[in-house]
Amino acid sequence: MDCASQRERELLARGWTRRALLDQPRLGEAVEQYQAMGFEVRLEPVDPAACRDSDQCTVCLQDPAAARRLKVLYTRPAPGGRGDQPRRPTPSSKS
Repeated sequence: MDCASQRERELLARGWTRRALLDQPRLGEAVEQYQAMGFEVRLEPVDPAACRDSDQCTVCLQDPAAARRLKVLYTRPAPGGRGDQPRRPTPSSKS
């Protein structure tokens, strides 16, 4: 879903990258994974008004309770973290 609000434009200008629009339990899992990879994580509420003019499906945002549960996940490399390093492939384990 592409609902770019003024807030999102500000975050992008400050180095944040929009990753996903999620609800629990995937939201918590994604936060843990990005932090483990050395990223700062920021969660922002969805702006249903910004989505109204989108060409994407916004049915889930018509229910205020569902819209409140959804969060936009942003990341940026943490200072001194690994998020700004190129990811190296890990050898696959043999069973």
